[in-house]
Amino acid sequence: MSANELGRWQIPDVDRVFSAEGAELTPGTPIWLTSDDALPDKVASNAAHVRWLEAQRFKGTVRRQALLPADNGSLAGVVLGTGKAGGKPGEPCGPADLLVGQLAASLPPGDYALAGTGEADELAAIAWGLGAYRYRRYRGGEFDPAPRLQIPVGADAKKVRAIVEAVWLGRDLINTPPSDLGPDELEAAARALATRHKAEISTTVGDDLLSANLPMIHAVGRASTRAPRLIDLRWQPPTAGSDTPLICLVGKGICFDTGGLDLKPAAGMLLMKKDMGGAATALSIGHMIMSAGLNIRLRILIPAAENSVAGNAFRPSDVLTSRSGRTVEIGNTDAEGRLVLADALSLADEESPDLTVSLATLTGAARVALGPDLPAFFCNDDRFAQSVLAQGQALGDPVWRMPFWPGYERNLESEVADMNNVSDGSFAGAITAALFLNRFVSRARRYAHIDLYGWRPSARPLGPKGGEPQSARAVFEALRRETIS
Repeated sequence: MSANELGRWQIPDVDRVFSAEGAELTPGTPIWLTSDDALPDKVASNAAHVRWLEAQRFKGTVRRQALLPADNGSLAGVVLGTGKAGGKPGEPCGPADLLVGQLAASLPPGDYALAGTGEADELAAIAWGLGAYRYRRYRGGEFDPAPRLQIPVGADAKKVRAIVEAVWLGRDLINTPPSDLGPDELEAAARALATRHKAEISTTVGDDLLSANLPMIHAVGRASTRAPRLIDLRWQPPTAGSDTPLICLVGKGICFDTGGLDLKPAAGMLLMKKDMGGAATALSIGHMIMSAGLNIRLRILIPAAENSVAGNAFRPSDVLTSRSGRTVEIGNTDAEGRLVLADALSLADEESPDLTVSLATLTGAARVALGPDLPAFFCNDDRFAQSVLAQGQALGDPVWRMPFWPGYERNLESEVADMNNVSDGSFAGAITAALFLNRFVSRARRYAHIDLYGWRPSARPLGPKGGEPQSARAVFEALRRETIS
């Protein structure tokens, strides 16, 4: 891995959207959030501002914003509507402070400060950072000057920056076209993250996967000119001991998915650069965990490959032997993600982790059931599941719990092997895929699987259209709360 390749995947710099902390700063232009029931006191007490808002018919409805002029024609403040007091803010979930994200994409350049958001200052600052993201790698010219937020004094500035950096990293990876992000470049991103946090990292590449007993990762990726690999990152805080909980994140790293010999139609390939969204999300969570110094031992496993078409591609009706020794009949080569994850999950399981989480853009069935905003969330531990659900709701990073329903185990039956990689029917596709993965986890104390879309179909306050490491913030916050409880 060359220094140039490693440098390409440094953690994104968020300084352009946040003012420096600790400096003697001119007070930023105030931002007030207001419901349509009442204006903030400082706005309501200024007769000129009230008349200006009335002239614009500003009512504080959801996402309506207005710029307040000063006597000299400069900008005196910004008012952002949040709708009915206590009502829904118009986002999929979460408090009204998340709407601050839309201001980062719409205000003129300058320094701004939150006015009176109180306990939610930290969440509003994170929303600002998420809303400010732009992917400009392939567009000419420099970034236009961006509005910058002064992170509130009471907020944890380090945490705000780390979370925004992590989400930007995940978005950058997913948005990068497959011509510039294959298994090798995904490894470079993981190595850059390991370097940042002084973590250990190793890889097993190409035919070495066979000698390392990772045969299904090899089978899925062998038809590509870019060698498949297993990326293995380990980190722990200096105070960790043998009794410190081991958390394993396993992220699907299919850098492009043609469907293999069961070739996708053209329309089905258009977004397949995002098929490594699970890996991007795992790295996002990893950056949050390591930045926060959580008291856990962390392992991130990324099976990285391209599912390509060539004379040596694996075929429908092939039988593959997995790392666990179980044999898998291939009912469809386009269900390759669960194959590479199965070998990685078996490897993770050998250490009997306290928690294993698999993250993957795995099934279209999950999108049919829940749409693009809600990842399907499976978990065999009710306490952890409730924590992730609650944090997702509070942070605007929602998931929806679905069952490991044992009645559908029969859908994976094969007449020639221990199991098939797909069902012969069209029902319960997301559950069937989750059950397939669950068969390769037996020693972990807890197991969760997240089937995510990894993409925002249209611009929203928390970010523009494009790649999104869904569930990263919810999972991190659930883990953070465990470590401090």
